[in-house]
Parts: sequence; C-alpha cells; structure tokens
Amino acid sequence: MRLVKARVQMYRSVIDTGEFEVENGKTILVGPNEAGKTVILQALQKLNAPEGVEGFDPLRDYPRSQYNKDIRRGLVDASDVTVVEGHFQLESPDLEGLPEGFEQCTYVYGRKLNNEAWHRIEGGPALPTYDSISKDLLRLAAHADKHSSGETPSVKEQLVSITSGWKPSTRLSGTHARNLKAFLEKTLPLIEEGNDAEEHRYDRLMQSCRAVEERGSVLEHLNSRLPVFVLFNNYFRVRPRIHLEHLAQRVQSGVLDDKQYDYGNLCLLKLLGFTPEELAELGNAAKPGQNDAAALKAYQDKLDSRDYQLNSASVDLTEQIVSVWNPDPERAEASKLKIKADGQYLKVVVEDELGVEIELDQRSEGFQWLVSFFVVFFAEAADKHENAVLLLDEPGLHLHGLKQRDFRETISRLAAKNQTLYTTHSPFLVGPDELDMVRVVDMTNRKDGTKIHGDLSSGDPAALLPLQEALGYDLAQSLFSQTRNLVVEGLTDYWYVEAVALLLRDSGEADLNKSIAIVPANTAGKVVYFATILHANKLKVAALLDSDTAGNQAAEQDILVHSLGNKRILRTKDSYSGSVNAPEIEDLLRETLINVAQEELGWEIRSTAQRQDSRPIVDIFGAEISDFSKYKLSKAFLRWARTHDANELTLDERQQWTALITKINKALK
Repeated sequence: MRLVKARVQMYRSVIDTGEFEVENGKTILVGPNEAGKTVILQALQKLNAPEGVEGFDPLRDYPRSQYNKDIRRGLVDASDVTVVEGHFQLESPDLEGLPEGFEQCTYVYGRKLNNEAWHRIEGGPALPTYDSISKDLLRLAAHADKHSSGETPSVKEQLVSITSGWKPSTRLSGTHARNLKAFLEKTLPLIEEGNDAEEHRYDRLMQSCRAVEERGSVLEHLNSRLPVFVLFNNYFRVRPRIHLEHLAQRVQSGVLDDKQYDYGNLCLLKLLGFTPEELAELGNAAKPGQNDAAALKAYQDKLDSRDYQLNSASVDLTEQIVSVWNPDPERAEASKLKIKADGQYLKVVVEDELGVEIELDQRSEGFQWLVSFFVVFFAEAADKHENAVLLLDEPGLHLHGLKQRDFRETISRLAAKNQTLYTTHSPFLVGPDELDMVRVVDMTNRKDGTKIHGDLSSGDPAALLPLQEALGYDLAQSLFSQTRNLVVEGLTDYWYVEAVALLLRDSGEADLNKSIAIVPANTAGKVVYFATILHANKLKVAALLDSDTAGNQAAEQDILVHSLGNKRILRTKDSYSGSVNAPEIEDLLRETLINVAQEELGWEIRSTAQRQDSRPIVDIFGAEISDFSKYKLSKAFLRWARTHDANELTLDERQQWTALITKINKALK
C-alpha cells in the first residue's frame, strides 16, 4: 500500500502540520534549520516503526510549552491525542483476498500519544446504522415475544438492554455486532417456522452483523499489510572494524552510544543474524582436540555457519549498493563488498575492480553513507523491506554539490521500489522537474509550531531558499549550456511541455529534440529579456507564448520580433484546433485537465466547461473553484502523467501537441 496523505499533531515543535500529500515515489521536505523537518520524520517512523524503536513519551514528546497546562493538570489524556496518522491507498497485492466492494477504499492508521494504535476504512461498503435496522429489530422482538414461554426478561427487554445508548446515527461496531448476533441466535428458535417474512427479517439482520465482521476482517488484513517506516539519519554509520567483545560488553552493561557508533554496528549484526556475544564467543573459542570428533564438528559447523551468513549478506549488500550507486557495470566503483570475521574483529571491506581490498572508511563519505543506509534498512525492515517507507534525514550531506546532483538520481532509483520521504537544505537534491514533489516546512512562530505547505508557499523566506537556489542554478546552467533554447512564460508551462513531450516520445507520436533546453521566464513580459540575452550569445532561441492578452503584448514587442523573427515566436493558437478564441497552453489539454482536476483535486467544472466551450479553461477554473491555482492544476497533471500513457489523452490533444512539438523542432532545427 502507498502512503498518500499524513498528519502530525502535538509532537515536539509540531502543534498541527495539517494534512499534507505524499507522492508515490519521493517526497522532498525543505526548510530552514529548526523548522521541524527531522521531527516530522521521527513522528512518521512511529506510525509503524521497526521492532525495538522507542514509542512516544509524553514527558519528552508532547510540546513543552503546553505540557504542564495539558498533561500535568490532567486536562488532556494521552489516550485522546493522535500524534500521527497516515492515509494509505491500496495496491494490487493488498487487494488479494479482500471481499468485493473494498477495491477503492482508503486505509487510515494512526498512533496516539500513549502509543495505542487505531485504524479505520474510508470507503467500501457502508456499515449499517441503528436507524437502518431498528424497525426490523423491534418487529422481530415483538414476533418472538408472541411465541415465547413468558420468560423474564422478555425478548423486547433484552433488545432494549443491548441497544441502550444507541442513537439513530450509531454505526454498528465490532462489539455491537457481536452482542446483536448473540441476541439473534438466541431469538431464532422463537421465530415461527415457515413465516417467510420473519425469516427474511432475521436474515437481513444477520447480514448486517456479518457486514461488520467482514469489515473487521478487512481491517485485520490491511493492518498486516501496513508498511514499516524506516528512518535513517546521517549519524547511523557502520564502522569498518568492530571489536565484538567490547560491543558485547557494552550491550550487556547497557552503556550504548546508539546514535554515534553502536546503532549501525548492531544493525549489521542483526542483519547477519548474530548477537555480539555469539560472534565474540566464536572469536574466543578454542579449537577442540582432534580426538573429540563431535566437538570438532560442532565447532566447524559454527564457523561455517558464520562464514556462509557473512558471505550471503555481503552478496545482498553488494547487489543493492551497486544498483543505485553506479548502475553502469562498466563504471562500477564498488565491485564487491565483503564482511569478514577475524578473531574479535568484524571487518567491512570493499574490493575494487583491481581485486584490492580496502576498508570501508577509506571510501568516500557518500559511499559510506550508502553502505550504512542499506545495512540499517535491511536490518530494520527485515523481510518487509519490499513494503517499507524510507525516511531519510539530510541524505548525501557530505557529498560535493555536483555529486549530490548525481545522488538525486540514486534516491529516485530507491524511490522506484520504496516510497521515500527525505529532508534537505541542498538545492542540488531538488531537481527543477521535481518541484511538484516538494513540501515546504516552516515555523514562523513557536505558538503555531511547524507547518507543512504543499504549494511552495511559506511565511519564512529562508524555507524557500533551497528551491530558489535550485531553480537559479538550473537556469544558469541551461541559459548558455544548450545551443537550442525554448523560452516559455512560466514554470507551469515548462511542466506541461516537459510532461507531454515525454508521453508522446514514449508513444512514438512525437519527439521533442532532446538538445532543446526549456527556459521558464516567470511571466510573459519577461520572455523578451530571456530571449534577448540568449540571442545575444549567438544561441538559437524560440519563444512559446499563450494567445491571451499578456501573450499578445509580449509577441508584439519590437525587440522580441527583431531578435527572433516571426517564425520563432510560437503561439498556442497556431497548434490549437478548438473553439477558444484566445487559448492558453492549458487549453491544449482541456479535456484531460478537466478529468484530472476532478479525480485528483475534487474540482468539478465539466458541465460549465461544456456550456462555455469557447471560454479558456483557466478562466472557468478560476470562476468556479474558490482555491484554484494554476500551480495546483499543473502539479496534479504531473502526477497523472507519471502513471498514464499518451493514448489516455484525447485524440485532439495528441494532434495539437504533436503539431506544437513539430513547430518547436522546426523553429530550432
């Protein structure tokens, strides 16, 4: 199952983050120091943490400013405070064995401050209410009393006792259903045999009880499918040499530096299936005499078992690390990772392409981080690593900026298999095409606490700095690195062109020249400045402008016409085949955006759009939707494009975009 939405409340610096969306692949949390990014990951981990991770502690985890007022004075009960909750979308493996009707439901799971968990299902067959069965119950009780032997209490009195406190809106719960089912089974012998009406009434009531039981079994099944949340911090580090006896002594005495040294080492041993004591004993054990065959065989079996497990773990780790660190086998930097036992020492070494073994700490910080991450990941997720959510706190912190940019692709490959949320300050870990994956974390004041924004807005300018730097760096690189440049009005235009071009390339219908850099100018009025600068550097430049008023004004500027010529000023209306007089780029995706807006955002404008088919679609959204923004719409389309094909666009849309891409290629050939 996939986490689609989460919320954290009353945890350290967090009062209430509000619900925030989580992407299918990776979700990026950016923000300044002390904003609460790490706190968010820590709370999410406790939603379903690996074994051994400590739960919530009201004294240390409840917001300090409110602890005395709420907890100490007894005004707030820890059992009433849900600290973290997640909303999960079901996938194919989760649906196996589920009754019909639950395919589109959402599983909601939460954990309270006292560490108790709760869950519910949103959607699926509705649970019966007392109001929907009360008439049948009363009539069945009256019928049964007519055929009873006059026992006290009567059937009706028993029913009143069972349903005491129920309101018409009360939905049957597990306890309600069990009590009601026992009542019905006891009442069955009192139903007149052959009375079809009462027997059907009895069957309907039993079916209501079974519906509750069925929902309960679905909850149990989905709970067993809940992903493990694995948190990895930079300080979790596997050391190249572990002294087993010293580690065993620290474990026995309870003196562990679990954040700076021992945690990663203990995870390595957990992955290998040994305790520190077991490996230390093997290192100290004297070899039995040759005459004691049984003891010699037992000793040799232990050593072989240790070697086999070390070798198996080495192979698994090598496969995973090479696949994401450097997937090109011709450029593989780590051909083999080896975990070796040498007396009281457990050593982690890397064999390079020359066959030379060097200890792990002689490799780069980034490589050490990746090895440590996989050790912790496999140890904590155990056999559930394929159904785990990764929480990475400042990944790749020690890498050079350009290596961080490469490492961004490593995280993308990780996220292809496991949903990943990570925090960062670095602009190099936020790609220009990944801004829809960004959630801005800020804390403008302690009273309101940590907040999460999904629309790239924040009251704290420092929270947006990594995004501004990422865009600035990418823009600086793209401005003069490509000989062919297409200047578009804004970021949303950039997203639409990129996303649709990729869909059509995959389908083979159109192929936007890969050497063309798309440059967002922020507004139509600034297109002329970007185009002029690029043209002055003897680069090929074309401009794509909407056919609205702002686009017309920009297209008519003499300096733009002089720099580019009319053939390289492209207008959306030239590729549009609909009835809108002044089409914007969104009108080239009119039908698909209507569908996406309804499915992804709950914005319903279809009937208005059909009546006003000559009106720009953005104008209709703006008039009909109170919280409409072009950013939200384009972000929803990006999510849609990642999981759909070009053939799911309408025929008109494909033809319009094919024409537009052809014009772009021709203008910049």
